[in-house]
Amino acid sequence: MDKLTVALPKGRLLNEALALFTRAGYPTHYTNSRRLLLDDETGSLRFMLVKPVDVPTYVEYGAAVLGVAGEDVLRESARDVYEPLGLGIGKCRLVLAGPPSAKGRNLRLEPNVRVATKYPRLARQYFQEQGISAEIIPLSGSIELATTVGLADLVVDLVQTGRTLKENNLIELATIMESQAMLLVNRASHKLYFEAIREVINRLAQALAR
Repeated sequence: MDKLTVALPKGRLLNEALALFTRAGYPTHYTNSRRLLLDDETGSLRFMLVKPVDVPTYVEYGAAVLGVAGEDVLRESARDVYEPLGLGIGKCRLVLAGPPSAKGRNLRLEPNVRVATKYPRLARQYFQEQGISAEIIPLSGSIELATTVGLADLVVDLVQTGRTLKENNLIELATIMESQAMLLVNRASHKLYFEAIREVINRLAQALAR
């Protein structure tokens, strides 16, 4: 059988993911180069480095057999993939945040709250569940700036330490979801390469248990 292709997210999660695969017995010689494909030293896996938001798409359509993506990305994309294992890395949370003046406001009584976010699907779902009328403004970056310049009343964004929010004079108002990196598996490949995929899952689980 050919190498199993694993889609990994470029950016903050990449080094943690590669370190986990190394602990599981799949080491690589990644040196922050511009290479987008690299093989592990055992010849079992080929890593494909892609944008984090694209990982679930690569896995669902079979361009990658396996993938690593944050739960936030996965829920936002709503892609149809298996999620056999939480990887315990990339832990963060999706929160509703705003200026200190927003604390204590009854948003249900306000006619149309404007909310900027990179997660429009999750934000819309949250506000619907809370019974709040909200206009969701999709942005691809610099979310915290939206309240400062008057684009939005509130933001929905991912935080780890909360430092970026504080630096932009924002406070957390509610936690929408907790997130960690998940291992994803293409559904068709799971049947075709069951034993090989099961070995990778078991090795990763053992590495996490150590």
